[in-house]
Amino acid sequence: MGKKAKQPEKPSTAWLGTYGDMITLMLCFFVMLYNPSEVDVTQMATITQSLQMQETETTSGGLSLSAGQLSDLGNNINSLPSLEKGKSLGMAKKKAVSLFAPDVKSNKITITSDERGLIITLLSDNFFEEGSADLNINDTRETLLRLADFFRSDELKGRRFRIEGHTDNTPVAENSKFPSNWELSAARAINVLHYLADYGVRENDFSVAGYSDTRPKFSNDTAEGRAYNRRVDIIILDEGHF
Repeated sequence: MGKKAKQPEKPSTAWLGTYGDMITLMLCFFVMLYNPSEVDVTQMATITQSLQMQETETTSGGLSLSAGQLSDLGNNINSLPSLEKGKSLGMAKKKAVSLFAPDVKSNKITITSDERGLIITLLSDNFFEEGSADLNINDTRETLLRLADFFRSDELKGRRFRIEGHTDNTPVAENSKFPSNWELSAARAINVLHYLADYGVRENDFSVAGYSDTRPKFSNDTAEGRAYNRRVDIIILDEGHF
């Protein structure tokens, strides 16, 4: 009888011990480098998410990461804070559209956005008498309450706001207590802030400005255009416009 063929020996797994030691040392190294005061929470969350996504590609030899994902990781991390804030502002806009649906339908406010951030426009003729900075509180109380609740919501936590008063190009009346549209526009913005503060918003999160008739949205040549230019804009500011 011939000799039995020698069975091949099983692969050694001794390398696993060395590999495990190396991973542990690397973990200790990065923990030593980690400084919570200098690391953005959003960045850390993204790194964690990225590693979790890679776990689905793990093989028996360890964690497998594709070169493409690694090369993009740095750019993704650098852009994440602005992306996260942009996403938060997008959620705030969706909430605003839903919350203020009755006010939009009744043409009391409009909701738009530009490079400054999310803009909630109070159409002035609904909130103020002509040439006056006193709010028509009986007609607008519910809207102001909804505004105050919105600015206190979790979606806007940590945000900054600016209230801007605007007028058309019609000069103030001779008997007005305001010397010009500059004072009128600023007073309207300030009074809106006072009422919102009475309803619970943090005044320190807000700033106010008066622009008179210098920033019209429509032509002042028509009555309709002038009506839209008489407005108070409340802007949820993008980070670059704080």
